[in-house]
Amino acid sequence: MSASEDVAYVDHPLLAPSFIERRLYQIRLAGTARDGHTLVCLPTGLGKTTVSLLVTAQRLHDVGGKSLFLAPTKPLVQQHADFYREALTVPDDEIVVFTGDVRPDDRAELWQEAQIVIATPQVIENDLIGNRISLRDVTHLTFDECHRASGDYAYVYIAERYHADAENPLVTGMSASPGGDEEAILEVCENLGIVDVEVMTEEDADVSEYTHDTDVEWNRIQLPDEILEIRDALNEVITDRLEKLKQLGVTKSTKPDISQKKLNRMRAELQRLMNADKSEGYKGMSTHAEVMKLRRAVELVETQSVESVRRYFERQRNAARSSGASKASQRLVAEPKVREAMRKAESFDGLHPKFRKTRILLAETLGIQNGERVIVFTESRDTAEALTEFLSESFSVRRFVGQGDREGSDGMTQNEQQETLDKFRNGEFEVLVSTSVAEEGLDVPEVDLVLFFEPVPTAIRSIQRKGRTGRQADGRVVVLLAEDTRDEAYFWISRRREKTMQNELRDLKGAADDLEAELDPSQRDLSAFAGDDASSAGSAGSSTGNEGVDAASEGDANGASATASSASNGRTATAAATDSDGQSGLADFGPSDEALARADDGDDSHGEDADPADSGDDPASDAEGDEVDDSATVAAAGTDDEDTVEIVVDQRELDSNIARTLSKREDLTTRLETLAVGDYVLSDRVAVERKSVSDFLDTLTGGDRSIFEQIADLTRHYARPLLVIEGRGLYEERNIHPGAIRGALSSVAVDFDVSVLFTEDEDDTAELLATIATREQTDRERTVSVHGGKSAKTLDEQQEYVVSAIADIGPVTARTLLEAFGSVEAVMTATEDDLKEVRGVGQVTAERIREVVGSEYR
Repeated sequence: MSASEDVAYVDHPLLAPSFIERRLYQIRLAGTARDGHTLVCLPTGLGKTTVSLLVTAQRLHDVGGKSLFLAPTKPLVQQHADFYREALTVPDDEIVVFTGDVRPDDRAELWQEAQIVIATPQVIENDLIGNRISLRDVTHLTFDECHRASGDYAYVYIAERYHADAENPLVTGMSASPGGDEEAILEVCENLGIVDVEVMTEEDADVSEYTHDTDVEWNRIQLPDEILEIRDALNEVITDRLEKLKQLGVTKSTKPDISQKKLNRMRAELQRLMNADKSEGYKGMSTHAEVMKLRRAVELVETQSVESVRRYFERQRNAARSSGASKASQRLVAEPKVREAMRKAESFDGLHPKFRKTRILLAETLGIQNGERVIVFTESRDTAEALTEFLSESFSVRRFVGQGDREGSDGMTQNEQQETLDKFRNGEFEVLVSTSVAEEGLDVPEVDLVLFFEPVPTAIRSIQRKGRTGRQADGRVVVLLAEDTRDEAYFWISRRREKTMQNELRDLKGAADDLEAELDPSQRDLSAFAGDDASSAGSAGSSTGNEGVDAASEGDANGASATASSASNGRTATAAATDSDGQSGLADFGPSDEALARADDGDDSHGEDADPADSGDDPASDAEGDEVDDSATVAAAGTDDEDTVEIVVDQRELDSNIARTLSKREDLTTRLETLAVGDYVLSDRVAVERKSVSDFLDTLTGGDRSIFEQIADLTRHYARPLLVIEGRGLYEERNIHPGAIRGALSSVAVDFDVSVLFTEDEDDTAELLATIATREQTDRERTVSVHGGKSAKTLDEQQEYVVSAIADIGPVTARTLLEAFGSVEAVMTATEDDLKEVRGVGQVTAERIREVVGSEYR
C-alpha cells in the first residue's frame, strides 16, 4: 500500500517503512500476544498474519533468537514468506522456507543461519524427530490455522517439544475459527500451551470499518427419481447390515440415516469385543466397514453427483479384485442390491440438478451482474473434476485440488497450485472449482460469489469458506442443499455449531473485556510498536492519545496474572502457576478431566474420496533427500551425551506415532535415515522390521515385496534381526487360511532364524524398541550402525560362529566347547574321547566333529 497523508503506518526498527498500516485492533492483539502465549481470533481477511509479524518483530528486537512460523500447506508457507520478506528489514536470506522440497541436510544447515523460518509442520516434526534442529533458541512460535491442533496433527507434537526445549518460549496461535464449542477451543489452547484468548469480531468498532456484509443464501434442490432409486437401493443394504449388527447387541437402530455419533459408539463396542478375543467382534467390525462404505456412496449420490458415485463404485470394484482384499470390499461389490445401484449409476445420462443450478448462478454472477470471479467449493475431488469439465463448456474454469495422487486422479504440485492462484488473481480465468485445499488462509483474491456445492457439517470449515468473499466489498455466499438428504442434516449441524462457536467466542471476549482495566497498558497501546525514538512514537501514535508509552515496558506481576486468567469464568483456562521465567508450561494449563471426557455428538465423518485439506508435506515426503550416513550426528539437537541410547528410524515409519513417542523420551535420541533394510536399527546387530497385522497380511498376498524378501535382506545385514507384528486379529482380518499364516511365521522363525515378537499397539512397540535398544547399547555396550554388523563380529562371536558351524552343533554347545578347550584350534584338534568329556557333547556329536574336521575335502 502506498503512503498517503491520511494513512498511519507502524514504525519499528525491523519493519519496512510505510508498509504496515496502523490498525488499532491489530496493535492491541499484538500487544497482548507479545506478553504471553495467546490465541488470536480474528475474522478471515483482517490480517492475523500482520499480528504475528508485529509480535515477531518486537520479539526479535527485544529478546533475539529465532522466529518459527508454521502453516499447514506449502502454498501458505510461500505466501507468508513473501509477506515477511516484504514487510521486514531482516535480510531475505535469513528468512527461509522449510518444506519437503528442501533436502534435510540443507535444512539442518539453513536452520543454523536463519533468523526466521517459515515451514510446514510435518517438516519441522521430521527434523525434531531426526534431531536435525533444536527449538532451544526459538523465541516466537506461530501456529497458523491453529484449530488443527488436535489429535495426532504435527502442531501438537511440536508445541509439546517447544515448551519442553525452548529457553524463552512464546506461542501465538491464529485462527478465524478455533473450534466449534468451548471444549474444542480449550483443547486447542491446551495442546498449544496457550493461556490467553484474544477475540475480535466484526461487531467491534475497531474492526467493523474494515469488514463488509456477506449474505448467505440457501438454495434448495429437489433430486429426480432416478437418483433417489440409486440411493434407496443402497439404503436397503445398509438396513440389512445394521440388522446383523443389532443381533450382536451393539445397536438398537437399523435406520440407514443413523448418526455418525451412533456409528462411532458401535465401533467402540465392537472394538471391546475384539479386545476380548471374541470372533463376533471381528465379524461385526467387517460389517461395520461395509456400512461406512455404503453410507459414503449414499452421501455421494445425494449431495454430489452421479459421476462421483460411479467413480467410487469403480474404485470399490478394483479394490475387491486386488489380492488380499478385505472381506467388506468383497461382500460389498457382490451384494445384488449394490450391483443394481451400480447399474443404475452407469446408465444414468441426465444432469444432476446441482450441476444445472451451479451453471445458472455463475451465469447470473458473471454475466448479468458483471462479476469477475467465483469460487465453487465441493467436498469430493471427483465432483470437482466433473464440475470443471461441465462448467468449461460455458466459462473459463480451472480446478484446484490437493497434491496427493489417487486412482483416476492426479494431484497438483505446489508449483501448479501457485500458478493457478496467480492466474486467478490476474483474471486469466473466472471460476475456481476447489476442494478443501483453498479453504484455509490462502490469499485467494476477492470474489463476487462463493458457492458451496454442499453444506459442510463443521463451523470451522463453513467460516473459512465464507471468508473468501466480503473482504473489500459486500460479498455473496450461496449454499446448494438437496432436500430430504444428508445436506439437510449438515445444514442444521453447521448452523448450530457456527452459532455455538460465535457464542463461545463472544463469552471469551466478554471475559477478556471485563479484565481490560487490569491489563498492563503496554499490552494494548499503539506505541508498543512505535520504535525506540520517542518523538517518532509520539507522532505515530498521536491519533489515539497513547503517545509516549515505552515499548519495552515490562508491566507488573498483577497485570500479567490477570491476563493469564482472562477466562476465570471457565470459558478459557487459567494458568494456575508459571515457571520461573514467567512462561506457563503445558502442564499448568488445561480443561478439567470431565470436560475432556465429554464426547462430541457431531457428524464429522470424512468420505473416502473427499479431498483432504492439503498438508503440503507427506510425513515421509523428504525421504529421498536423506543419504544413509553412518557418521550422522545429533549435534543440531544439542545432545552432547555420548552415552545416550540412539534409535535410527526409517523415514517411512513417520506415518506411525512410534518415532514421535520415542523422540520425547529423555533417555534416548532418535535419528531419521532412509534405511536400506528394516524400519528401526537398535544396534550394530539388531534391526527390526515392523508390520501391522494388515501390513503383514498384505506381504503374504502380494505387493511389491513379500515378507520373505524383506526378511532375507534383513538377515544379510544384521546378526540379530527381529520381526515385530503389531495389533490384533491376525487370523480374522483377511480371508487367508490360518494355516498359511502359521506357515509364514514358521518359515520366518525356522528358515530365516528371525525372532518374531508381537505387540498390542504403537505404544507397546515403542516401549519394546526402547527396551531392546537400551539393553543392546547400555548393557551390552554395542554401537548403532545403519549398515549392520554381520561382517564386524567381535572376536568371541567369530570364534563361536566358526565352532557352531561344525556339525550344526549350535551356539550354546559352541560356547561350552570353547570354554572347555580355550581356543578354536584346540577344539579342532581335540580327540573324540576329549570331546565327549564336555557337557552336552555325546558320542554322535563327537564323531561328527571329528569327521568334519579330519575328513579329506572333495
